[in-house]
Amino acid sequence: MRLGVLDVGSNTVHLLVVDAHRGGHPMPMSSSKSALRLSENMDAGGRITEAGEARLIATIVEFADLARTSKCVELMPFATSALREATNSEEVLARVRTTTGVDLRVLSGDDEARLTFLAVRRWFGWSAGRIINLDIGGGSLEMSNGGDEEPDVALSLQLGAGRLTREWLRDDPPGKRKIAVLRDWLDAELVVPTKTIIEAGKPDLAVGTSKTFRSLARLTGAAPSAAGPRVRRTLTSSGLRQLIAFISRMTAADRAELEGVSSDRSQQLVAGALVAEASMRALSLDSIEICPWALREGLILRKLDTEPNGGPVITPPVAPVARAESA
Repeated sequence: MRLGVLDVGSNTVHLLVVDAHRGGHPMPMSSSKSALRLSENMDAGGRITEAGEARLIATIVEFADLARTSKCVELMPFATSALREATNSEEVLARVRTTTGVDLRVLSGDDEARLTFLAVRRWFGWSAGRIINLDIGGGSLEMSNGGDEEPDVALSLQLGAGRLTREWLRDDPPGKRKIAVLRDWLDAELVVPTKTIIEAGKPDLAVGTSKTFRSLARLTGAAPSAAGPRVRRTLTSSGLRQLIAFISRMTAADRAELEGVSSDRSQQLVAGALVAEASMRALSLDSIEICPWALREGLILRKLDTEPNGGPVITPPVAPVARAESA
C-alpha cells in the first residue's frame, strides 16, 4: 500500500510517500519539504504565535492534498519537539484538526528514540549486534542502545542543533569563546545520560541518523546522496574536529554554499557538529556509521508490523484519502 508520513519538526515539515507492505522494504516514491521553522515562531512564553499557527495549517493543508493526489491510502501525521514543548500545544493541535482534518500525533522524545532505533536495526540487521544510535534534530538529541529491535535504553535531551544555535550561537560567524564555552557545557550536560547509555552494554556498532549527521559525513568525505543509500558512509571524530575548525569561521551564507548543506540548515550546522562531537567524545566513539533510515521509516515499519492493512486518517474538511481494499 502507499503511505504518506507527515513529519512536523522544529525546522521543517516533511512529507515522505512510500510504497510498502508487511515484511518488505519500504520504497520511497516522493519526498517534499517546507522550511516552516516552527520553533522560531514562538513568543517569550513558549506559545506558538498566530502567524506560526497559520503557516503550520497552510502547510498541512498543502501536504495533505499532495498525499491525496499521490494516492496514499493513509497519511501518518506526527509532530516532534516544537509542538511537544509549546505551552499552547493542545489548542494549536485542536485548531489544526478542526481546520485541516489532520490529527497530528505528538511523539514523546523517548518514542522518537525507540522508533528511530527500530529503523536502524532493520537497516543493519541482526548481524550488527548491539547498537548505539544518535539522532540530532532541531530541538532534541535522541540516544539509544540495544541488542534487539526495542532498545534497552532510549533518551531524549534538549540538545537540538536549532535550539543551541538560538541559545548559544547567535553571532554569524560564532565567536571562538562561545564555541569553547558551549563545548564545555555540552560535556557537562552529557555526563549522566551517556553513562546511562554506556551501562546498557558495549556496542558492536555505533550509528548516526538525521540530516545533520548525513551532512557532516558528506562534508568530511562521505559519498554524496546521488551514490545511493546503500553506499557505506562514516563520520570520524578526527574528521569532525577538523570540520568544526573550518565551518565555525564561516558565515551561514558561506556554509550554505558547501556541498550537501541547504540554506535552511546552514545556520545550525555548527551547533549540530558540536553536539555530534560532544556525544561521540562522551561515548568514546572514534567513528559512527550513517544510516539513511530514521524516525519516519521507523513509524512506517511499526505500522506495518501492527496494522498491515492500513486505512484512512484524513477526515473532512480535507477530502478523505481513498480506503485501500483489503485482500
